[in-house]
Amino acid sequence: MRKEDSPVTEWYKNKTIFITGGSGLMGKVMIEKLLYSCPEIKNIYILIRSKRGKTPKQRIDDMWKLPMFERLRKAQPDAIKKIIPLTGDLYSENLGLSSTDIELLVKEVNIVFHMGATLKLEAKLDDAVKQNTAGTARVLDIAKQMEHIEVFMHFSTAFCSADIEVFEERVYPSKDSPRDVIEITKWLNSDALESATPSIIAPHPNTYTYSKRLAETLVADEKDHLPVCIVRPAIVIPAVNEPLPGWVDNLNGPIGLMVGAGKGVIRSMHCKGENIGQFIPVDYAINASICIAYFVGTQQTGLDDVPVYNLTSSSVFKLTYREVLDQGRHIIYDYPFEMQVWYPDGDIRSSKIVHNAYSLFFHWLPAILIDFLMIIIRQKPFMLRIQKKIYDGLELLHFFSVRQWFFKSENFTGLVNKLTETDRKKFPMLNLPILEEYLRNAILGTRQYCVKEDLSSLPRCRRKQKVLYVIHKTAVYGFYYYIFYLLSCWIPPVKILFDGMKSILSYIPVVGYYFVEK
Repeated sequence: MRKEDSPVTEWYKNKTIFITGGSGLMGKVMIEKLLYSCPEIKNIYILIRSKRGKTPKQRIDDMWKLPMFERLRKAQPDAIKKIIPLTGDLYSENLGLSSTDIELLVKEVNIVFHMGATLKLEAKLDDAVKQNTAGTARVLDIAKQMEHIEVFMHFSTAFCSADIEVFEERVYPSKDSPRDVIEITKWLNSDALESATPSIIAPHPNTYTYSKRLAETLVADEKDHLPVCIVRPAIVIPAVNEPLPGWVDNLNGPIGLMVGAGKGVIRSMHCKGENIGQFIPVDYAINASICIAYFVGTQQTGLDDVPVYNLTSSSVFKLTYREVLDQGRHIIYDYPFEMQVWYPDGDIRSSKIVHNAYSLFFHWLPAILIDFLMIIIRQKPFMLRIQKKIYDGLELLHFFSVRQWFFKSENFTGLVNKLTETDRKKFPMLNLPILEEYLRNAILGTRQYCVKEDLSSLPRCRRKQKVLYVIHKTAVYGFYYYIFYLLSCWIPPVKILFDGMKSILSYIPVVGYYFVEK
């Protein structure tokens, strides 16, 4: 094969693909990339359910209109005909598919990308197991019937390693039998299951990582019956380049934190700034997955056991949370969000005690004050409810933000050496982006595509932010002055300093007026 050829694109020619989770962030980017870079794909079947009064077909039509599909619409206007919705879900037996649809999959599908999952860290155990573990079992059961299957790719998470210090690219046995857990969640009543959840999932911090670990075991158990592989993305963040720079369409993980902090709602987070962030841009994760399927399908992985790939970029470029925050803060000041409630001057704190103190003064007390004012003007209070959700979310995330995670990613980083030059350019996965440019695109992408704020509002938002800055500084220094005043009332040496400060301030124009002795 010549270096200018694209073996990956050629391999996908005339392939039929089945995708679960196709309506999610990674799913949509996968669909767009496959159709754009592998235009001779035959069909892509998507497991999708009706939602908010819209049929699966209507949801596909709405998805096709998104900005992320613009380049595909121009290059291949009829590509939407290859996206075929199959009505179903991961909760139902046989995925809720009709016998006709199952027969279609059995006869035609070559590649399965199982991406469907609930990402809710706070999900109840039965919900997490039903979707992430039992759902995986159902997809596997149908895949085993497929007559022409060449790859079954399961999307797990790099964070199902709570009990492992260094997470290698191999399958680790789970302490519980996945199918036993599935049965337990079926017959145990919800109250008893909720009470037993902490002991069942330990040492995992939540049901999400626990249920994903169980799903990995299910997949690995089928290695003699299916050409299985597992990919474990780290924290998925906005795209570097494809389908659009900064593309993101949900508030999961760091995106929700960025929006909350950018609007001045989140003022403090418990996080160790010196820890290395474990991130992967969504387009890099998808490009890697497409190439992994090619290597598994052509039996070129070079791995003896179940192929596993930790999609973590920390082995290539190391960025601490502090570095990301410091650079991102300046960009948010230049490109502020709409509806800021306070000047965005929050920070991360490594001490839980310090964080709790800041949370009390800058989260809870302002929320109480705002709701009190809303009650006075006979409006429905809302801020305490929002603050409770923020508090719960930050508590769920602190397990990940205060721990330093270590991953082995040789299988992932070694992919580029196996690709031709053309495929390295067509499916980039380890190219180091310029951090400032990337963060700018990520913030603008979040602003436009996720929270639907038009860029034309930026001048107005910048003016408002300047006003909020003045209010913020006035409030901060006023608070310090008041504390200083209280101390001066009880401690004579502090009173001497306080009187001296008043004397100095009296010479400052405007400000001094308030300190002149009457």
